[in-house]
Amino acid sequence: MRILFEDEARFGRISDRRRCWAPMGERPVVAHQVVREFVYVVGAVEPVHGRITSVIMPWVDAEIMSMFLAHVAAEYPHDHCLVLLDAAGWHIAGHLRIPPTVSLEFLPPYSPELNPMEHVWDHLREDEFGNRCFLSLDAVEQALCSGLRKLDNDPATVSSMTLFDWIKPLAMMSN
Repeated sequence: MRILFEDEARFGRISDRRRCWAPMGERPVVAHQVVREFVYVVGAVEPVHGRITSVIMPWVDAEIMSMFLAHVAAEYPHDHCLVLLDAAGWHIAGHLRIPPTVSLEFLPPYSPELNPMEHVWDHLREDEFGNRCFLSLDAVEQALCSGLRKLDNDPATVSSMTLFDWIKPLAMMSN
């Protein structure tokens, strides 16, 4: 059995000001923009192996969530996946299609600190989006793809960000 934690995040063209380094005596200059264009990333992390599964979509609803769960099932064809997630409307929709090899378990309400996928979003916002302006939504998607690819190629970093102490016993029980 594989244990994954799912979450969604919105990334867009509203720039994200972050602290940055500058030489002594110089003030850093950071571009800023407010353009209300966004894409959504639906992702799941398997903390034990440092593996991320994600899709970039123009919006999120029960249909997109059903497609993502099918994607998860296809990524792990020989395993049963226990997906832990919050109780967003599209996670509990009556017409949500859940593949037979996927089970959903809901995290307690109002507890994003329990979901390790939040750390992945923070990492992407810091490394790929901090202090950057994007000329188009395509550029946002390219930055997302680049950041997700980097994380995909570095499972040790993903695991170090997401394998919380309380998850380790769950992983031991699932083997």
